[in-house]
Amino acid sequence: MSVTISAADVKKLRDMTGAGMSDCKGALTEAEGDFDKAIENLRKKGQKLSLKRADRETTEGCVLALVSADKTRGIIVKLSCETDFVAKNEDFIALTRSFAESALENYPATLEAFLALPYEDITIGEKAIEQVGVIGEKIDVTYEHLEAAMVCPYIHMGNKAGVLVGLSKADDNFYDAGRDVAMQVAAMHPIALDKDQVDATVVEKEIEIAKELARNEGKPEEMLEKIALGRLNKFYKESTLVNQDFVKDNKLTIAAYLKSLDKDLVATGFKHVKLG
Repeated sequence: MSVTISAADVKKLRDMTGAGMSDCKGALTEAEGDFDKAIENLRKKGQKLSLKRADRETTEGCVLALVSADKTRGIIVKLSCETDFVAKNEDFIALTRSFAESALENYPATLEAFLALPYEDITIGEKAIEQVGVIGEKIDVTYEHLEAAMVCPYIHMGNKAGVLVGLSKADDNFYDAGRDVAMQVAAMHPIALDKDQVDATVVEKEIEIAKELARNEGKPEEMLEKIALGRLNKFYKESTLVNQDFVKDNKLTIAAYLKSLDKDLVATGFKHVKLG
């Protein structure tokens, strides 16, 4: 015996899941009006779509950075999708925000722990999969976190990037400076805080490139090491946050800018998550 699916039932399921009207009607019809089964059907559809779209690029999306009320903890959550159309959708942005608020409240140590957090009657990871069925696009989730005496956030316009910068002093007088440094991260894309944090394989690669360049310029073999180390210092200046010239005042490095505010003020870390 076929069950009649009313428009009210379809709307109810839509309100519960965010799925499209036709998807909700199909899921309810297949489940013979059973809401729990209908929701399960939508999630299965999301899982199937997710597998089908595994090789798709998720270069669009929404990135949000939030900090705790006492500014000692910060999180960044990125919900990636395939198209700008979805990324700008209010529901998609609201979902990213609700994920980010849960991350800030629970402060999980890893992405896996974040995805396992409860969300409504499921987990954040399961909700993300469910949304694949709702919007018909592949979705990826990224999570980062940072602790410091004071954490300062910055969200690049259009939710295209999120940055957290940690400072060594918990003084609200330095908050705007921390935000300026976070904006610097978004603009200049440093790969590490200082030269000591640059991965050894990156350093080796830069030395080899510098040697090869010098060799091609006809420099003598015995000078290559010295020339390469000189170019490595230039690389550190361009690619590590505290050694970069401050965008707002290029007479100062970031380290010098912070010291100009307080002799003991330093950047202790940063996180940068961007689209693409």
